[in-house]
Amino acid sequence: MQQTSWTPDVLAGFEQTTLTGLTAADGPADAVLVRRRCNSADSKAVLYVHGYVDYFFQTHLADFYNQAGLHFYALDLRRHGRSLRGHQLPNHTSDIDEYLQDVDAAVNVLRTAEDIDWLLLNGHSTGGLVAALYAHRGPLRSAVSAVFLNSPFLDMNLPAWQQRFLEPLLAALGRWFAQLKIPATASIYGQSLHADHHGEWRYNTDWKPVAGFPIFAGWFRSIHRAHAEVARGLSIECPVLVMCAQRSSRPTQWCDDAMRTDVVLNVADIQRLARSLGSQVTLVGIEDGMHDLVLSQPRVRARVFAELKAWLVTIGGAQ
Repeated sequence: MQQTSWTPDVLAGFEQTTLTGLTAADGPADAVLVRRRCNSADSKAVLYVHGYVDYFFQTHLADFYNQAGLHFYALDLRRHGRSLRGHQLPNHTSDIDEYLQDVDAAVNVLRTAEDIDWLLLNGHSTGGLVAALYAHRGPLRSAVSAVFLNSPFLDMNLPAWQQRFLEPLLAALGRWFAQLKIPATASIYGQSLHADHHGEWRYNTDWKPVAGFPIFAGWFRSIHRAHAEVARGLSIECPVLVMCAQRSSRPTQWCDDAMRTDVVLNVADIQRLARSLGSQVTLVGIEDGMHDLVLSQPRVRARVFAELKAWLVTIGGAQ
């Protein structure tokens, strides 16, 4: 079995290892893999992939999986969180396949060094888009036993006229002007999460700013192209669970709806596109859910975990 060196993580009780040798146009790139194994004798695990303006900090998610008998791993994609380097634009990519390369490196470690033989790929938001594409065409997709997508970013949340005219224009500009900054408003979503505002969570705001990071045209183009691939239909062969909020909203200033709706994505897009991901898709809507369902209010995330546990039992991923 291949050996991997693990060191203490910034989160107590977790360890990390750096995945090096990744190719990138902007210089050396790393991805950081975090783990917390449980006492189970089974070789079952989950690999969690975060969203945009995000990194792994949700220790209660690891608690859930460990209690379900799954070893927990989380990947900070290149240019995010633990993997962000000084020469890089935070959270930026001009090619979604860079992230698939990161996932591939992590899956390889789990197979060869961690002795994992049953793997759940869990992606949130942009990580959900990445997880879906990886399960569809990733080099080691046969090692993925099941996929759980938490509010996956399957389409731009834009009005119809902007999707028809503005989105293709911005995507085209991204080919030639990758670092053209696209205006974005301050994040009401960030205020709904962080404990210094209206939320209950503490995390590193250098890695996950409340107001977000700048969006560049190259990133927009890469996501636009990935969305076009999803729209054509994927062929994920393993079971897929897609969960999202029941409702979306687009508040322009703080309101209570920010705590019980998805203010980032249009859930109608998720519901429309989920069925085209594969042949074994289960779709669940969560009343009063937020964009990251596991960061919703306590009673809501309790239902999220109950639905997830029931599905895992059904597919043989948990007892």
